[in-house]
Amino acid sequence: MTETWTDHVLARMRSETGRSGNARRRVVEFLGRQDCCVSAQEIHDGVRGAGSRIGVASVYRALEGLDELGLVQRVDLGDGTSRFERIDPRGDHHHHLVCDDCGKVEPFEDLALEEALERVAGGRGYEVAAHDVFLRGACGDCRAA
Repeated sequence: MTETWTDHVLARMRSETGRSGNARRRVVEFLGRQDCCVSAQEIHDGVRGAGSRIGVASVYRALEGLDELGLVQRVDLGDGTSRFERIDPRGDHHHHLVCDDCGKVEPFEDLALEEALERVAGGRGYEVAAHDVFLRGACGDCRAA
């Protein structure tokens, strides 16, 4: 059986901090179900919508702890709202399409883009530790409207 991101994170939190309280667990479980980045407010709303009594400050504390352990990454799309998404322990990642009209954020993967980024960096003598790609524009729904 393959360990899920949620299982991995909860085990790591217990081993490194000795804590995996209810608020942390709820935030981790919520993030484990997401395909892309979400804001702290979206996490708060989602967890409360599922019936948990969690405060937004607890969400921020949980995210800060996950960030310090390298289990989530902060995603800044330039709109003043920090978003968070899980970091895959295998190193898998995706990039983002961002609609400037409605704010929708969609993940995408592209092997040819990854190879081009490696080629560009390597050709200039860089060893890239991480990269972010955001494509901005109008989504199909907004273009049709």
